[in-house]
Amino acid sequence: MSREVKTLYVAEGEDGVRIDKFFKRRWPHLNHIQLNKLLRSGQVRVDGARAKADTRLSTGQSVRVPPLPDAPTEEQQKRERAELSPQEVRYAKSLVLYEDEDVIAINKPSGLAVQGGTKTKNHIDRLLSAWGEGLERPRLVHRLDRDTSGVLLLGKSPSAAARLAGAFAKRKAYKTYWALVAGTPDPKEGVIDVPLVKKGFNDREIVMPADPKEVGAESAETEYVTLSRAAHRLAWMALRPHTGRTHQLRAHMQAIGHCILGDPKYKDEKSIALSEGLGLQLHHRRIEIPHPTHGTLIVEAPLDPVIQAGFDRYGFDEHEASPEPFRKATRASRR
Repeated sequence: MSREVKTLYVAEGEDGVRIDKFFKRRWPHLNHIQLNKLLRSGQVRVDGARAKADTRLSTGQSVRVPPLPDAPTEEQQKRERAELSPQEVRYAKSLVLYEDEDVIAINKPSGLAVQGGTKTKNHIDRLLSAWGEGLERPRLVHRLDRDTSGVLLLGKSPSAAARLAGAFAKRKAYKTYWALVAGTPDPKEGVIDVPLVKKGFNDREIVMPADPKEVGAESAETEYVTLSRAAHRLAWMALRPHTGRTHQLRAHMQAIGHCILGDPKYKDEKSIALSEGLGLQLHHRRIEIPHPTHGTLIVEAPLDPVIQAGFDRYGFDEHEASPEPFRKATRASRR
């Protein structure tokens, strides 16, 4: 890694460009996680001020560039991708839920990261070499937390990936997550409208409710519907994020006093008592999104063994839920 701190100036042709795009154009080897850590820790600055990923630049502004990881050599990239064994290729393709000429949808297992990092060598992005390299290689268009299972979409071409990513950015993707939570929310359905802010760094990073005026606070909104209950001890919930903040669903359920079971970070005494032996009970069950070239794409993911263990323990049956419970909710209460 170079230890040099650089100062670059925004060129006329880059006026209005987001700072994350500014970095990706120059250092494409920087992944999403690495760049966000640099931004959140204040190491990237614009005219001396902290910047966020969506900060837009103006011609002539100065950009502080901290020391960056070295780009892998071509040989290193080939070596890493060539390490996929026939078993790994078969495993990657066994995850496919749906595939056509534009899109692949996979069922991401709980515990498998979407992208790599310093301590993460096995991840979905690496497994995408199973489909080939260059233009053949599928592209990530959104992410799931490591311990969240369920539907993950990939674009099979640059244009398909751009259209899918655009649908997410314009909030045209309707995502339904299933979660088992401690207690039973009252009212049974509603909208959590609580701004969130990130605190801490690296493994100690946590997302917390925030005052809207707090520095770094971002608006965040989650719709929820109670699908079933186990007495008054816990509930099976459908969650729909209207925004895409880090750990949004986990932080929002903690904020209203109904932590997701098996969550090692966003927890309380009630969720700990119900979570013994369980992993994170959060699953991306269904997505409905405009297809890149025709109509609407709807994909559902069967339960991962980690959340199936929670369903089995508390007697829930996945077939009892409506595939689209939010359209039946006539009026949502805000919290």
